[in-house]
Formats: sequence, C-alpha cells, structure tokens
Amino acid sequence: MRSAAKSVAWVGIILVLVTGLIHAIETPEHWEKAVYVGVLFVLNAVGAVVAAVGIYRGAKSWGWGLGLLVTGGAFVMYIISRTVGLPIFGRGEWREPIGMLSLVVEGLFVLLALWAFMRTPAPRAVGPSAAAHQH
Repeated sequence: MRSAAKSVAWVGIILVLVTGLIHAIETPEHWEKAVYVGVLFVLNAVGAVVAAVGIYRGAKSWGWGLGLLVTGGAFVMYIISRTVGLPIFGRGEWREPIGMLSLVVEGLFVLLALWAFMRTPAPRAVGPSAAAHQH
C-alpha cells in the first residue's frame, strides 16, 4: 500500500513539474505580449517547484494544495484566455500544441490531487492491543 502512495506522489511530482516547465518555457513569449501574464507564468513555474517539494516531503495539505492551485489555476486561466480573453493579452489560440499538452497535464494533476485528498489513510491501531500485535 505504501508503494502505491509513493507511486501516486511521484506521478503528481512529475505532472506538477511538467506544468511548471511548460510555463517556464512559454514565459518569454507571454512576457512580450503582456508583462503581467509573463509574471503569472514565472509564479506558476516557481509554485510548481515548491508544490513538488511539498508532495515529495509528504505534505498533503500544502504540497498537493499548492499543486492544485498551480495546475487548476493554469487550466482555468487557459480556458478564460481562449474564450473571453485577458486584458492587453487578448484571446489566444485554442489548438496550440504546447497549450493542449498543458491542459492534459494540468487536468491529470487536478484529478490525481482530488483523489489524494479524498483518500483516507488506513487507521492505525494505538494503545496496548497494538503493542501486543507488534511482538
């Protein structure tokens, strides 16, 4: 069971880091169009690294939570930027290959994070009866 949890954590780490990497790669292009969008891309990349560290350390609340904010926020902002558009930036192209990859990666992380939050660890026995079972 523990190895399954570790596998889930590693998949989460990879997905959130890929999200950050995509945003780091795309930062210069978006910075030119609208500085605030470039700043948001930088914050996304930094947030992704911090979230990955938190997930690695087993910090469910802030690691997975920050990852959810980073990936879910990017997912929502992609949709907004392609539908109603953003100030100064305007509307982006829907079928950009790196944008589509980003949506898939972010969506997968969101699903995995929600699963991680809903999953409850098996209760551990404590007290005298637990000590008797250990010997």
